[in-house]
Amino acid sequence: MTVSPTRREILPALSLLFAGAVAPSSVLAAANDLFGDQAEWRQSYDSAQSLRVQRSLSPVISTGTLSATEQVIERYRALVAQGGWPMMPKVSLRLGQRDRNVIALRQRLIVSGDLEPNAGGSNVFDSFVEAGVKRFQERHGLTPTGVLNTQTVAAMNVPAETRLRQLEINIVRLRTYSGNLGHRYVVANIPAALIETVEGGQVMTRHAAGVGKADRQSPIMTTRVVDINFNPFWTVPASIIRKDLIPKMQADPNYLRDNKIRMFDRSGQEVPPERVNWNSTEATQYVFRQDTGGEFNSLGFVRINIPNPHGVYMHDTPAKGIFGDDFRFVSSGCMRVQNVRDYVQWLLKDTPGWSRDQIDAAIASGQRVDARLAQPVPVYWVYVTAWATPEGTVEFRDDIYGKDGLGSVPVASAAPISDDD
Repeated sequence: MTVSPTRREILPALSLLFAGAVAPSSVLAAANDLFGDQAEWRQSYDSAQSLRVQRSLSPVISTGTLSATEQVIERYRALVAQGGWPMMPKVSLRLGQRDRNVIALRQRLIVSGDLEPNAGGSNVFDSFVEAGVKRFQERHGLTPTGVLNTQTVAAMNVPAETRLRQLEINIVRLRTYSGNLGHRYVVANIPAALIETVEGGQVMTRHAAGVGKADRQSPIMTTRVVDINFNPFWTVPASIIRKDLIPKMQADPNYLRDNKIRMFDRSGQEVPPERVNWNSTEATQYVFRQDTGGEFNSLGFVRINIPNPHGVYMHDTPAKGIFGDDFRFVSSGCMRVQNVRDYVQWLLKDTPGWSRDQIDAAIASGQRVDARLAQPVPVYWVYVTAWATPEGTVEFRDDIYGKDGLGSVPVASAAPISDDD
């Protein structure tokens, strides 16, 4: 006869489990009987180990990513042949709730590999389900809150057939970059709003990015970083003068002065804003330049120059709050870089005289200082909305520019839009 542990025996065993030891299986089973759905301690322990998205060392354009994506396409073809995954009702759920829709959520997460197959059945949104939702959110570029919200449900309800087609479209893009990209290079994946620095085939650093709005797109291109400007001026592009600056001045005549933007005529003479008719296009005849100063300058403290016919570049920003948003399509085509000092340090590592201390000193000087790279670094601005990592994670991002040609696919809610670069 099997004798179940008593409550007095179970509680010390639980403390061993929380301390990192392993409790006997008989104790775990008895604890489930004793605490029922409240026994979340075990699920927390298991889910943290098995459901965490592993950070890949492989860049989004690499032979490893290409091979992994080819294999995943075969898996998704089989999944689609079997009927894909169930659609989720439009509900909001979080940890601790008991709801019949949690059963459907468990099944949805199991089919996409975000929850283990034996985790179905219960209608309690426990910590195991929470970990599965977080995993799903991370794979789709959403903040991993573990809460089933509107954006997460919308991503879950993109049909498996659509996700398969995304993978098939993007495998063509990945093959485009299957050649020798260089020993050191930068990948900026526009739909993911993410920048990777790559050395020896491995990702060295990752940086969230702010990229072009849908109506002012960041271009797909191959270029090089040639030099870096510390404490740069910002010269307002002609398109922004028309679309943004003139309407701003119509609404607030002090806009230029408040934002430390000066106006110059073609001979370089400064012109007071009062001399311009802001109810016309007269302002397009002038040059507008914002003073240096990272706390207000639209370029922040750093501009990274990448020669190209589109007139775009990479830069710092004073609006660093955007990097915590899911939706980072906020610029007029240029690309803002999170943790820009780390990025610049990596770019300049082979350039004599530019240690991290020297970079910080140049910024702290408040003066315009230029650094030319000893060896230009290749930069690839790419558009990849679906891929797989060699570690087994399948990633999807919103087709914000509509380049996949798959019709209307839900897009994450937009963050407040700013109008620089």
